[in-house]
Amino acid sequence: MNKKLLCAALLAGLGVAQAAAAQDFDDRWYVAGSVGVNFQDTDRGTEDVPFATLGMGKFLNQNWSVDVELNYQNPDKNSDFGAENSGLWWSQYGISADARYHFRNADSKWWPYVRMGLGWQRHEEEFVRDPAFGTPDGGFPMQHEDNNVAVNLGAGLQFDFGRVDMRTEVGTRVDFDDTQGRAAQLQEDYFTDLLASVGVTVALGPEPMAPVAPAPVAPSCADLDDDGDGVNNCDDKCPGSEAGQTIGPDGCPVPVSIDLKGVNFDFDKSTLRPDAVAILNEAIEILKRYPDLKVEVAGHTDSVGTDAYNQGLSERRASAVYDYLTSNGIDAARLVGPNGYGESRPIAPNTNEDGSDNPEGRAQNRRTELNVQN
Repeated sequence: MNKKLLCAALLAGLGVAQAAAAQDFDDRWYVAGSVGVNFQDTDRGTEDVPFATLGMGKFLNQNWSVDVELNYQNPDKNSDFGAENSGLWWSQYGISADARYHFRNADSKWWPYVRMGLGWQRHEEEFVRDPAFGTPDGGFPMQHEDNNVAVNLGAGLQFDFGRVDMRTEVGTRVDFDDTQGRAAQLQEDYFTDLLASVGVTVALGPEPMAPVAPAPVAPSCADLDDDGDGVNNCDDKCPGSEAGQTIGPDGCPVPVSIDLKGVNFDFDKSTLRPDAVAILNEAIEILKRYPDLKVEVAGHTDSVGTDAYNQGLSERRASAVYDYLTSNGIDAARLVGPNGYGESRPIAPNTNEDGSDNPEGRAQNRRTELNVQN
């Protein structure tokens, strides 16, 4: 129980240490060293003793590290196996390969870990045989030397101070020493020592370079459209175009004509013919494609009839187109009119040069137009 309390106090005392600023995973090799107390298995018949370690290691990734470590301790024997053995030494040293799993993330300033490893231990011991278990040897110390496998298990805390890290650790070493300098009746198969230590690791080599962010690449003119007209700056010949204008592939405003050729009316009629409806549907798609476009709806007639009659007929024809547009999703605020121009704006001759009637020309004049206003 006293050993457990001592180890707990050691860890608690070191737990108040303040860690330095956290750093990311550091894959440099490091030198590691520690000092501590080896609480000997009571079946050894040896005194508890200080021990020291020295080794090298490396983090394989953020969580796993590996170390190769030398250890040394030199306990004195006590009188548990005869007063004649008291004060003799038992030198013990070895090497081990250990892996540690660190419960940490990139921002950790301190973190816990567990340790596991396998090693080789060397024992060199002085002893005097008890006459009760064999032939007396005259009281002169004898020597016993042996090698065996050992298993390391432990847990600890690691504190990050940059190049130097601190470790505080408790653990056990299961020492499979099955031959000792004692009578056969007192031989043990293995010993379990408890170890508590404080150590440091010192990273070797220069500080790892922080990743350098690539310099921002200035956008080219092909990636920019300063006036928002849909034409990149490289191709835009008119960089100051305004919203609502119709823009050509060179970035310059272009006149938009909505061709209603074919939206003609029968003689003396203002109702839309089926062929005219198909053309108006195309005009509606154009208007939807350019939502800022405003147009005038204008109606016209041929020259047959009085001026007053033809004026009213042209207005009715313009109204027929106007009503069709608004009933198919075109906002009336985008339409000017409907306006009628009677027979005043022919696009073809109503009569031939000899004064005779020109039915084809009059058919072209019986029309409606969408005149772009912006």
